[in-house]
Amino acid sequence: MKAPTIAAAPATPALSRIRTVIVDDEPAARRGVRLLLERDGGVDIVGEASGGAEAAELIARERPQLAFLDVQMPGCDGFQALVRAGIEHAPAVIFVTAYDEHALRAFEVNAVDYLLKPYDDARFAAALQRAKDEVRRREADTVNTRLHQLLDYLQHTPLPATSPEYASDRILLKSSGEIFFLKAEEIDWIEAEGDYMKFHVGGRAHLMRETMARLEARLDPKRFIRIHRSTIVNIERLRKLSPSFAGEYAVILHDGTKLKLSRGYHERIAVLLKQAL
Repeated sequence: MKAPTIAAAPATPALSRIRTVIVDDEPAARRGVRLLLERDGGVDIVGEASGGAEAAELIARERPQLAFLDVQMPGCDGFQALVRAGIEHAPAVIFVTAYDEHALRAFEVNAVDYLLKPYDDARFAAALQRAKDEVRRREADTVNTRLHQLLDYLQHTPLPATSPEYASDRILLKSSGEIFFLKAEEIDWIEAEGDYMKFHVGGRAHLMRETMARLEARLDPKRFIRIHRSTIVNIERLRKLSPSFAGEYAVILHDGTKLKLSRGYHERIAVLLKQAL
């Protein structure tokens, strides 16, 4: 392999650098990969190994996000090394080998790329970029899963027995990969949308996977009122009732939003009006 001449990449914050290992039974091959990686600001080399068994221990110990892995090594090949390390520790893998007969098997185990020696700097850079994209995707998927788990826990963990039924004045929901803690008074109105509830908050909308019945049971009836089988409004946002047709009414909010008052919910509005008089 010719001497690497890859240009230095811009520095990358330490927290975002990709933990990487290099595995090859040829010292010169490891050195070539290392030199290329050292010129990239997005990678941290956390270990090297010269054989499959050693590689399995290295991967299990260091938990790298990326591995440059030779296929054909004495005693234990690259595929066996991944099996020994355990699927729970499997990093993104770029196989590096002088033999092309292993290519199909490499992609069958979801390798990011397959570098055939000798390769040039441009081919290495393309493989590395593909690996970076895969690592970032995995990280995003992991964060998203953890957010879902946290949100599910927060939403369904019962309040302490000593707390009033409506002691929690927050609605927790996930939107655009973030968890929002909405104060009840911030919510203008809520509508059902398929398997989700859409919260309208100051001109913005947030979705939460929930049923109307379960959500209504969690909301303080002194603050929220259901006016339709698919609509709940914040009482403080009500501005007026406007005649619609055939004895029906529309509910007008302070921001001008017009919502249908279903006949089956007239009684609830009537109770509210009596309390206001």
